[in-house]
Amino acid sequence: MNNIILKVDSVSKSFYKGGTFFKAKDSHHGEMHSVEVLKNINLLVEEGEAICITGGSGVGKSTFLHIIGTLDRPSSGRVFYREKDLNKMSDSEHARFRSRKLGFIFQFHYLLREFTALENILLAGQVANRLLKDVKPRAEYLLEVLGLQDRSKHFPSELSGGEQQRVAIARALVNEPEVLLADEPTGNLDTRHSVQILDLFFELRARLNITLISASHDPVFAKAFPKVLKMKDGSFETN
Repeated sequence: MNNIILKVDSVSKSFYKGGTFFKAKDSHHGEMHSVEVLKNINLLVEEGEAICITGGSGVGKSTFLHIIGTLDRPSSGRVFYREKDLNKMSDSEHARFRSRKLGFIFQFHYLLREFTALENILLAGQVANRLLKDVKPRAEYLLEVLGLQDRSKHFPSELSGGEQQRVAIARALVNEPEVLLADEPTGNLDTRHSVQILDLFFELRARLNITLISASHDPVFAKAFPKVLKMKDGSFETN
């Protein structure tokens, strides 16, 4: 039987502002309504799967990743991780869960410029309250896997765009997450570096046995994934 690692059950999300629904006035009737970003989404993710979510800008891809990554909460519906209801966790429990089970890669690498490549990676271990002696071997291993062993003492300003994104990947993986979430991870890279990052994703997926869920508007990037889900107006299109 397949092992389901994530279950998304009837998840919807509407815009909020100041703790209340953001209301938009209907120009024809003068009525107020909430702005729904995600609409009743259901999804089962098997352990070890590689999924790419595609669709144009503003269709809800990032919002969906934020919700399954516990960076945001759904307005309705539930998300389960290995049958555990994530909606029932407190914010502090979410933070612990993220640091131990999930890895995040974004379009912008968000490296701290005053720290070296290695130090940026080690910081993620500190956030997860892990000891330096436990984290450093893993960080050095990832730098070697990613071809950055000679760049560990370089600062972000001394690295190319592709190298910076590889450091961000190492940072996302240093705490040995089970699920890697990537939001437009090649959006700021040229074609050559985009291909390199894509190849690395699948190499790392196989080597480290991780589940990969990415969002991208790039059809070439998405085509490499065995499972592609197209999102339109807050829902996944069905064939």
